[in-house]
Amino acid sequence: MDVAADTTFPSTRRQARHCAWCGQRLPHGNRVGRPRRYCGQPCRQRAYEQRAAVQRGGLPEDAVVLSAVELADLQDRVFQLRCAAEDVVTAAEDGASRDELRHMAAGLAEAAHRLERLR
Repeated sequence: MDVAADTTFPSTRRQARHCAWCGQRLPHGNRVGRPRRYCGQPCRQRAYEQRAAVQRGGLPEDAVVLSAVELADLQDRVFQLRCAAEDVVTAAEDGASRDELRHMAAGLAEAAHRLERLR
């Protein structure tokens, strides 16, 4: 059986990868070896510090720890995304022009992009 022709194995090389700490898109490189997990040394260090803190605190390894400020910021971005989506729906129901909807959809995509960044 030809593995290259088998569609049950997804191609991970073509999928966009993001930094495991800050969420920034990682550049596609023609590197050999393990795929990158972090965009740079500062993100790698912050991730290490969080893992060490989680282990000292007795939390599960997959726990996500956010400060009150980070949580409030995340909640604000979720609210902005919901409002932008509701605005697009309302504009479409009210018969907004194609250009206006395109502009609003771009704002919706930007709100989603900001939400993607967890830290």
